[in-house]
Amino acid sequence: MSTTKRNMLLELLHISDPTLPIGGYSHSNGLETYIQQNKVKDVQSTTEFVKNMLIYNYKYNDGVFVRDAFMLAKKNDLNSLLKLDEECNALRTPMEVREGSLKLGIRLLKIYVRLHDYKLLHDFYKAVKEKRTPGHFPVAFGLITSLLGSEIKESLSAFYYNAVVNMVTNSVKLVPLGQMDGQEILYKLHSFINEVVKETLDIDEEMRGLCNPAFDIRCMQHEDLYSRLYMS
Repeated sequence: MSTTKRNMLLELLHISDPTLPIGGYSHSNGLETYIQQNKVKDVQSTTEFVKNMLIYNYKYNDGVFVRDAFMLAKKNDLNSLLKLDEECNALRTPMEVREGSLKLGIRLLKIYVRLHDYKLLHDFYKAVKEKRTPGHFPVAFGLITSLLGSEIKESLSAFYYNAVVNMVTNSVKLVPLGQMDGQEILYKLHSFINEVVKETLDIDEEMRGLCNPAFDIRCMQHEDLYSRLYMS
């Protein structure tokens, strides 16, 4: 099944929908720790957390892996995709974040191998099933959106928007914030997301996986929190 440009917007809305049944709603990626430590506690600190997560973590990790998987899919380069996926696995130090990324990625692949017959997608999923590659979420997202015919900027925008929606939604529940507060935060971040997309496109490959210890430490601390509503 091919994708026309006319349908591309709907394709991106579909794959970036926070209600897609892959389990994204069950992961906070360390946010729950920040909230229990009273570091994220209101609209201002929530906005700061989301911005910092994008520019100091996602941009050099998930975002770059989406970008590079996208470009490798354009080249139909399965072997390089498998190597990229292994690198993504190696760079995910916190156990919960690594396992969360795998769960999201594999579930996303399961959905799209039923919807499309792209050979590269099925070959990649076969490698995942045979345990020849892990199957991480940003790699799967970049691969799929590339095969669907998206432009790289639109693919990254959809990916970052999905991440921001999840962070804001989790903050509304955990801080807690009002629903209108959450929508205002999300709306005001639109231009910020666009800037992060542009920056992601220019990141040198050698910067891929740049570590931000504070985020990793909070993710590791999450494993031992007294009470937890989220898996990460």
